[in-house]
Amino acid sequence: MSATSGLDRRTRRRQETIEEILGVAITLMETDGVAALSLSAVARQLGMQPPSLYQYFPSKMAIYDALFQRGSELLRDVYRTAYASADTDDPLEVGLVTATAFCRWCLDHQVYAQLLFWRTIPGFEPSPEAFAPAQESIQDLRDYLQLMVDAGRLRPEVASEEGVALYTSMLAGLLSQQIANQPDASFEDGRFIRLLPVVLEMFYQRYAPTRG
Repeated sequence: MSATSGLDRRTRRRQETIEEILGVAITLMETDGVAALSLSAVARQLGMQPPSLYQYFPSKMAIYDALFQRGSELLRDVYRTAYASADTDDPLEVGLVTATAFCRWCLDHQVYAQLLFWRTIPGFEPSPEAFAPAQESIQDLRDYLQLMVDAGRLRPEVASEEGVALYTSMLAGLLSQQIANQPDASFEDGRFIRLLPVVLEMFYQRYAPTRG
């Protein structure tokens, strides 16, 4: 057997262990809280000594960073899949489809949502590499808003920094209220999240074209 084959096998095993570590970290954060992650607890769950974790992650912040990147990638892909598979040509309806997919994912993955959108971990800042998928998601949003401008559905200001900030603040606000007050409610039954169509309509009305 070649040395390359052995290296590939070791690389695969290392990646599998990294995925196991991140999976255990998510499970513990669901139980104990996002900021309460313990490397000792992760190691105990995996049946390894705590120093062994440093072969994969040099610190607890590195685990948070890897989870931030993974969550950002997953959420970006959920948005893109919803956008590509939307069964409508109406850009406003597409907006509801993608926003619904975005919010559903966040409610189904609340640990990731807290890590991505709320500063629940003192001193944590994602690395540029981990933050890159989130920047891609913001660009996807800008592209969508510009599409509605080009279609004559909304004014050009909607694709400005203000428009992006307002849109993201509205969705984050709904999710924050829902997770804080009814974390176990479904998307359909959630007191706050079911207001998503209303909030989007308010957003679109703000940037509706001026009629002569």
